[in-house]
Amino acid sequence: MAAKAKEKTFEQAIARLEEVVRELEDGQLSLEKALELFAEGIEQSRICNERLRVAEQRIAMLIADEKGETSLQQIDVTNIVAGG
Repeated sequence: MAAKAKEKTFEQAIARLEEVVRELEDGQLSLEKALELFAEGIEQSRICNERLRVAEQRIAMLIADEKGETSLQQIDVTNIVAGG
């Protein structure tokens, strides 16, 4: 599963995480199935967090100051992810 996780995009992981949440919220699962889905949800969340961390690093490296020199700056990725 680790190889698949590394290949999964942010969009794929977040879509699967949303599916898992819907299934868990439905409340029609056995305890064992709910635990399996919960574990999968945690893994999908980790994939999303890793993709966001990498994106944040890439954005920070690309931000240039007034002199045209690249500098690391704090950015708020929540607005980028939320589309705003």
